This record gives sequence, C-alpha cells and structure tokens, in this order.
Amino acid sequence: AGQLQSGFVTTRGGKLLCSKIIHLIHNKNDNVKSQVTKVLNECELRMYKSVAFPAIGTGLAGQKPGKVADDMLDAIVEFASKKSVQHLQKIKIVIFQTHMLSDFYESMKAREDSDSPTTDSWMSLLKCKCVFRVHGHIKVKIFYLKLIIAMYFFTALFWPKKQSTERKKPVVLEKKVDLATFQICGESQKNVDATELWIKDLILKEQFENVISDELIGNFDEGQIATLAEIQRRNHVTIQVECEHCPPCIKISGISRDVGFVSVELQKMIQEMKDTEEERSRAELVYNLVEWRYPGSNDKFVAFDKLTNMHLEDAKMANKTHLTVKIKKKNYKVNLDTLQANDGQGETISIQRVPKNEGKL
Repeated sequence: AGQLQSGFVTTRGGKLLCSKIIHLIHNKNDNVKSQVTKVLNECELRMYKSVAFPAIGTGLAGQKPGKVADDMLDAIVEFASKKSVQHLQKIKIVIFQTHMLSDFYESMKAREDSDSPTTDSWMSLLKCKCVFRVHGHIKVKIFYLKLIIAMYFFTALFWPKKQSTERKKPVVLEKKVDLATFQICGESQKNVDATELWIKDLILKEQFENVISDELIGNFDEGQIATLAEIQRRNHVTIQVECEHCPPCIKISGISRDVGFVSVELQKMIQEMKDTEEERSRAELVYNLVEWRYPGSNDKFVAFDKLTNMHLEDAKMANKTHLTVKIKKKNYKVNLDTLQANDGQGETISIQRVPKNEGKL
C-alpha cells in the first residue's frame, strides 16, 4: 500500500530499479515548480541519495516543454541553495521525446548567459549541494530515451571554470618602435612651442585604445601569445594581455585604424577558441551516447577519436548516406546504411556503431 502525503503517494519500486516511487497527485493549484520542490523536500526528509524526474506535465497535461524546463531547474536551484540539504546527492531528469532535450539545454544555457548578479552565487550553491560529483564539481544529469547523457557538454558551457589562485602578471608583447624625429625651427621660442603642441595634438588625435574582455583570454597558450606578437608586429599597435583582470582582457592601443583592424582579428581568434571548445564538449557528449569503432589489430575493434565519432553520428542523424573519414592515416568512404568503409583502392572494412548504457536508468 502507498503512503499518502500532501500532494503525492509513495509506493515501493516494484520491478523498477529503484527503492521507492513518488506518484504526484494532480492539483490545478500546483505548478511544476511546486511539485518538484515537494518531491525534493520529501527525498531529503527520507534521506534518499538520488531521485529521477520525468519532464513533468509535458504529457497529457500539455504544458510547454520550455516552461517545464525553466520551472524544474528553478526548483532544483532553490532547493540546492538550502544549507540544510545533506542527503540528496543526485538528481536526474529523464526525457523521452527527442525535441525536449533542446528545451532543457536552452534553459540551462540561458542561466549561463544571464547578466544577473545572482548568477555566480546560485551556481556556486548548486555546485556544492546538488546532483553528481566529479573532482569536486557537481553536475546535473539529464537522461534521454534509455541512453545516459552525462552532461559534459552542458558542464563545459554551464559551470564556471575553477579560477587559479596564482596571480598572473600582465603580458606585454615586445614591440620594436621606429622613432620619428621632428626638428622645429622658428622665428621665436613661442612659435616653436606652439608648433610642438600642434604636432603632439595631431599625434594624440590619431591614438586610440580598445579593450577586449573574455574568460578565454586567461587560457591563452604560448602559440596564441606568439600569434598576438605577430599581429602586433604587422600593425602600428601595442598589445597587452592582462590576466589578473576579472574577466581577463587584452588592451590594444595605437593608431585608430590599426586598433580597429586588430580588434576584429582578436575577436575572430577568441571566437575560434570558443567554437573549438564547444565542438570538443559536444564531441564528449556524443561519445557518452554512442561509440563508433573500426577494426584494429588482432581482429579487435578500436574506437574512433571523439571528433570523428561525433561527425559520424551527426551524419547518421542527418540521414546522410556516406561520410569520408580517416582510418589508420588513409581516407575511407563510409556507407552509413551498411556500415561498410571503402578506401577507393579495393579494400573494404566493416565498422560498428555501439550505443552506450542502453536500457539503464
């Protein structure tokens, strides 16, 4: 028999792989956020260590997935902010409809992009209180169909990186300056001084400074610093990298037209870093869903690198018939229907597509 509580009934797990099931009782006065809050408080009260939610209200109730995602995540954030939370360690959201995954992602991404001054505070609380611990960080896990999606993609975009305690010094790139010398002759010292001021004023009017701020600047490696030095060498500017600022920034100063040109170059450089990081994070996400393999030595199959793995899965999901990939430094054309790969020189090999964690919740 179930235990009747305010707004829900608790029963045993039965044949499901869980100890208890909490059945919510529909009440027109209850919204999704309040229902999630009730369940979370009950789990903490009963000292449960984990709980799994469906996308509440998106079935027969007909609620919009985006609104449900916002309400559920709001409830989780508020629950995580309570200092009294001690027992609940893992929260899962199970999504059975393909299109809803993007709604939950957008809800999380909107929180990352928010300019609200409270963002850092609630994110730090969520990190400390809720869900799944990896190296001291806590991540929300969302499950899609019957495949576990470990939220590495969301984590890379959503959780702020751990700041180093070491204070970095500003990086001033070496600049070779070609001096220009003015010799001023005049009828009097007054005329000479006036001309000097006029020349200085012209020079200052051409000077400009622009500041670009971005968290990724603090992650510049030696290669990227060398690229900055080369950009500075080709233009009439001085570039200074200041990693001690929050966020880190780059100051560009010099002739206005060159400062504008260099600013665009550096913004493109930072965007490429963001694109690379996002692609790497998405590849990690796909790898946790499915693994593509090719024959290795001793008739054993070997996993493709994560980027190739993502490209193969993307092509499969887009219903493409073929994709060219590199296997053992040779190009192979993969038939995504038959999973046969041909090198164009008569050699054909079989590849595998292996879903991960299928059937596990």
